[in-house]
Amino acid sequence: MTAPAREELRRVLAETVGTAFLLAAIVGSGIVTQTDGAASAQLFQHTIVVGLALTALILTFGPVSGAHFNPVVTLADAWFGGMPWSRVPGYVAGQIVGGVLGVAVTNATFARAALEVATNERGGLAVASGEVIATCGLLLVIFGLVRSGGGGPVVAGAVGAYIAAAIYFTSSASFANPAVTIARMLSDTYTGIAPVHVPGFFLGQALGLVLAVALVTVLFDPVPEEAAAVVVPQQTTPEP
Repeated sequence: MTAPAREELRRVLAETVGTAFLLAAIVGSGIVTQTDGAASAQLFQHTIVVGLALTALILTFGPVSGAHFNPVVTLADAWFGGMPWSRVPGYVAGQIVGGVLGVAVTNATFARAALEVATNERGGLAVASGEVIATCGLLLVIFGLVRSGGGGPVVAGAVGAYIAAAIYFTSSASFANPAVTIARMLSDTYTGIAPVHVPGFFLGQALGLVLAVALVTVLFDPVPEEAAAVVVPQQTTPEP
């Protein structure tokens, strides 16, 4: 295998493993908290776990792949020239596969069927519109901090904090991620989403992506060198 091929494999594997652990945090914390106290307390506990886990995962896998873990982040990064479009299919495939694996393993560790069909109702225009806000805000945080020269730990902490907050303040509980949305169809738990509601979430995420790209262009005007640092700068392994 050539050095570029090995490097590409490392990136895709990092996106796969990182997204798997992210879904483990989302679904696992949802299973634990759904039996503990009032709904508001359950949601707050869930937000803290997800935010902390996401921060740690970005710091861990960012030097390898940039720690996107999210197709909308990958698409925005490619749009602004931070990565070649040829890399996008591998990243997105890794994110989706990692999400499904993360859900399957987490379900199994809690003595549930590895893959279930979610029945959690998240329908309606009001709920789906929350995905526009959640997705747009996520991309603004990422590109704004990268444009301002924020380092890896700063971006990781800010992204984790934003997602934790957005889970609490958006009507959709901030999926903001098509790979996460697909994976959460497969866990019939507190964090699941019934398949019938997935298209509305996809539409909200797509609109959030388009709105964010427009706002990032006007507000931050990132150059390819800056976009290449999304979410955190990657470190290329030197050839032997």
